[in-house]
Amino acid sequence: MTENFLKYFPELKESQKTKLIRLKSIYERWNAMINVISRKDMDNFYLHHVLHSMAIARIISFTPGTTILDVGTGGGFPGIPLAILFPDSEFSLLDSIEKKIRVVTAVKEELGLENVITVRKRVEDEKRKYQFIVSRAVTDFSGFVKLTRKNLDIKGHNNLKNGILYLKGGDLTGELALYSTIKVWEIKDYFAEPFFETKKIVYLPV
Repeated sequence: MTENFLKYFPELKESQKTKLIRLKSIYERWNAMINVISRKDMDNFYLHHVLHSMAIARIISFTPGTTILDVGTGGGFPGIPLAILFPDSEFSLLDSIEKKIRVVTAVKEELGLENVITVRKRVEDEKRKYQFIVSRAVTDFSGFVKLTRKNLDIKGHNNLKNGILYLKGGDLTGELALYSTIKVWEIKDYFAEPFFETKKIVYLPV
């Protein structure tokens, strides 16, 4: 799977492909010192982390100048892969845990990702507004919306209205019933691997 995921993104520049391919060795080195990805998951690093993150690029191509907040970024997902895909957009990767932000900052510096800002704080304390908020299932969706809605800017310039893009799996029927404007994409419609069978992108416009 090391390079197989690139088949889904043939339009990438060589510099972007190189950065994506370098990711695993950088994370393996840092993960040996500071565990931010389970050892078991490192065997499926590109599938479970990189390609899963890149699914967001199947529904939106962020225009230059777009501001994106990755809440509970953990080891840097989905923010780092998306920042590689969209070098002209600004990604703020937020997590409250210092060791995780330390790793993400190191990855950013090693890859020279000038469009990435790392932020160590709780999202409750983040005051800045962004055009999009992304995350990988840090809590139930309604709880996430309550925490982050304050950080959504109204003015936007993308093909999707500003909003939340949330990566989550399983049956979300009950969890999403509160929201009449919600839209859900099945990742299996874009990527053929069985891992994505129940994975979804949930979008809630501002």
